[in-house]
Amino acid sequence: MRRTTRTTPGSTGRSRRAALALLAVGALALSGCGDGDGNGNGNGGKEKPGASGGQEATVQLPKLNGEKIEVAAVWTGPEQENFTKVLDEFEKRTGATVTFVPAQDPIVNFLGTKIAGGSPPDVAMLPQVGAVQQAVANKWAKPVGPEAKAQLAKNYAKGWQDLGSVGGTPYGVYFKAASKSLVWYNTAVFENAGATEPKTWKEFLTTAETISASGVTPVSVGGADGWTLTDWFENVYLSQAGPEKYDQLAKHEIKWTDPSVKQALTTLAELFGKPELIAGGADGALQTEFPKSVTQTFTGGDQAKSAMVFEGDFVTVNIAQTEAKVGTDAKVFPFPAVGGESPVVTGGDAAVALKDSKGAQALLTFLASPDAARIWAQAGGFISPNKSLDVAAYPNDVQRDIAKALIAAGDDFRFDMSDQMPQAFGGTPGKGEWKALQDFLKNPKDIAGTQARLEADAAKAYKN
Repeated sequence: MRRTTRTTPGSTGRSRRAALALLAVGALALSGCGDGDGNGNGNGGKEKPGASGGQEATVQLPKLNGEKIEVAAVWTGPEQENFTKVLDEFEKRTGATVTFVPAQDPIVNFLGTKIAGGSPPDVAMLPQVGAVQQAVANKWAKPVGPEAKAQLAKNYAKGWQDLGSVGGTPYGVYFKAASKSLVWYNTAVFENAGATEPKTWKEFLTTAETISASGVTPVSVGGADGWTLTDWFENVYLSQAGPEKYDQLAKHEIKWTDPSVKQALTTLAELFGKPELIAGGADGALQTEFPKSVTQTFTGGDQAKSAMVFEGDFVTVNIAQTEAKVGTDAKVFPFPAVGGESPVVTGGDAAVALKDSKGAQALLTFLASPDAARIWAQAGGFISPNKSLDVAAYPNDVQRDIAKALIAAGDDFRFDMSDQMPQAFGGTPGKGEWKALQDFLKNPKDIAGTQARLEADAAKAYKN
C-alpha cells in the first residue's frame, strides 16, 4: 500500500486544480459525513441483482473449472481480507481455485526466489512502478492480453495505462490506488486545543505547537516503516520544488545533492527536529510501525497519544480498528502547501501476470473491470483508479470525495517518487532511501550527510 502523480507533457494543470478543489471540499464536508445511506454500501440500497456485491456484471469471464491460480501480494490484515473477497468473486464466476500467497518486501526479491525455484505465482501485485519495470527487464512479466487491454482502454486514464506499460507494451493493471497527500486528525484533541485545519506548512507547525501546549503530542510518525518517511519527503518536495524537479529527481536526472533536496530536508527538519512534536520523539517514532501510528492517534479520545497522522486514504482501514468513526471522530485535510499549492501524490498496486496462462489473463481482465473494484470499494480502505466505477460504491463521503479527486486528476498527477525508482533504492527496508530518511529522522541536523548518503545509494542503484 505504499505510496503520487506524474504530469503528461503540455498539461495545463486544470485537472490538478480540480483535484485539489475536490480534496478541499471533501475535507470541509467531513463534519457532516458518515456512512451515506446507512446500510454500509453507500448506494442508497439501489443495487441491481447479479454478480459483484449485488451489481450486474460488466465483464464476461471464461470458465476455468478446475484451474488453480496463485496470486502473490504483500498485503496483510484487513487489506488481505478485502482482496480475498475480490478473489472469491472471481472464483464464483469462473470456477477457478485462487490461492493468496503472502509475499515479503521487497516483493521483487521474493518473486525472484520463487521463480528461481520453478514455482512462480500466476499473478503478482506489485506496489512500485520500478518493480513492474524490473519484472519486465527480468523477463518474468507477460504482456496484458487483449481482453484485459480492452478493459484498460475503457476504464483507465492514459496516465494509469502508461504507468503499467514498459516500452509501450502494457504489462500491469493498476487495481488499487492511493491518495497520499492527506493528514488525518483526532477531532476531540483539536477541539480541546482550539486548533483548526492548517492550509500551509507554516500553519501546520503553528497548529502542532498549539496542540502540544494543550498537553497532547501533535504528530504521530510511523518511522519504523521507512516508506512513510519517503511519503513525507515527496509531499514536501513536490509542493516546494515543483513538478518538473520532482520528475527529474525521480529519474535521477538531478542528484540528491541538489539544492532543492537540501531545501526540502531543511523544511522537514522543522518538524523532525522538534522531538516534542512527535509521539515518542524520534526514537519512539522509529519503533512505531505504520498501523500503530494511526491507532494511537484515534484511541483514547482527547487523551490520545497524538493528534495527527499523515498518510493516504488507506488510513481508514486502521482507523476502523479503533472506536473512532471517520467523519466525526476522525477527519482529514490536504497535506499543507509548502510552496504555492498543496501537493497531490498518488501510489498504486499493479497486477502483473507471471505465467502466460488463461487463468492469469482472466484475472487481469477481472481486476481491470469495475466489477472487481466495486467489491473492495464497498468494504472500505480502498480507492480505485478505474474511472468506470460508480463512486456510490464507496462506503462514506470521505472516500467518495477522495475517489472523485483521483479520477478528476486524469493524466495530471505525480506518482509516488520512491515507487518509480529502482527497488534497491526506493523500496527496500533497511536500505537506500528508507534507511537514509530513518537516519535523518534520528538526526535531522545532518542534512548534508543525508544528501550524500542518498546520492551514493541512488547512483549505485541506477547504475545497476
